[in-house]
Amino acid sequence: MPDRPVVALSSASVYPESTASAFALASRLGYDGVEVMVMPDPVSREAGALARLSELHGLPIVAIHAPTLLLTQRIWGPDPWTKVDRSIELAQEVGASVVVVHPPFRWQKGYAETFVQGVAARESTSGITIAVENMYPWRARQREVLAYLPHWDPTPQPFRHVTLDLSHTATAGSDAMAMTRELGSRLTHLHLADGLGGPMDEHLVPGRGNQPCAEVLEHLVADAFAGSVVVEVSTRRLDPHARAGDLAEALAFARLHLDPPERSAAAAAVHEPTAVDLARIDARAEAGVVGVTADASEIDGAPGRKRPTRARAPRAARATKPARTARAPKAAAPPKSCRPKPPRSES
Repeated sequence: MPDRPVVALSSASVYPESTASAFALASRLGYDGVEVMVMPDPVSREAGALARLSELHGLPIVAIHAPTLLLTQRIWGPDPWTKVDRSIELAQEVGASVVVVHPPFRWQKGYAETFVQGVAARESTSGITIAVENMYPWRARQREVLAYLPHWDPTPQPFRHVTLDLSHTATAGSDAMAMTRELGSRLTHLHLADGLGGPMDEHLVPGRGNQPCAEVLEHLVADAFAGSVVVEVSTRRLDPHARAGDLAEALAFARLHLDPPERSAAAAAVHEPTAVDLARIDARAEAGVVGVTADASEIDGAPGRKRPTRARAPRAARATKPARTARAPKAAAPPKSCRPKPPRSES
């Protein structure tokens, strides 16, 4: 049966938890890899530490997301090309094949003027794929502001590789399926999320918004997509159990729509539990719910099953306890008037 695309977890999906937490949770839930977003967390930009986390959890690092957010503008200094170059070096050191970058902000004029040529030159010399991500217009008081240059949509730009983010298509009001078809083989990396089309970038669990997440995934399978599908959803306001549940749900959604029909039929025939099932098993076991236990395969993030309960013999075949011997009834006490009175003491 043909293999499905890799489904990885973005370390941004566990923010404000640490990069190490992202690896641990990705391993427990059964993800295929991790995309590391370079963040203020020092581990996210330390090649040795990342390599050890990758080895410890058995998860490859599929991509490095360059620190091109407003939140990360001070990492590796103010020069934007330095950030890109350091990200490429980090990717080479940890074995990642992709670096994700955002288009320049409009106030980064020098960077924006050389961005298209600079990306192409660095891809050629480094051997690393630089996938430019689609963004969205900023809105203020019902007005749109062009915050990115040359544009927030890389589709018509001459980039060889593009990252499509399905939360950003919602915020921008873009047609995600049209972009997917137009990009064709240039679409080399997918950020799987969802959105409702509001003014804020939402990064919802896929299936909870209005984006064609399922259709995009199924199109990628039909188009022999060879890149990575990276779950990048917001869980910053959730507790650890709720976060694990949301990320398990996102993984199950991706697997459902990425598995070819013959593979899905085979999985259904053996009733293989989904990542959502495993997360619920873990949560119930930790909460001490009677009747469900997590075996070693579930703890390791492998597709395990609930432990079978011991079969009980039919009622007729069970050993019966010997009948109790009937006791003789107690003699009735005589009425108080007939009871002998104690003799009076004589002095």
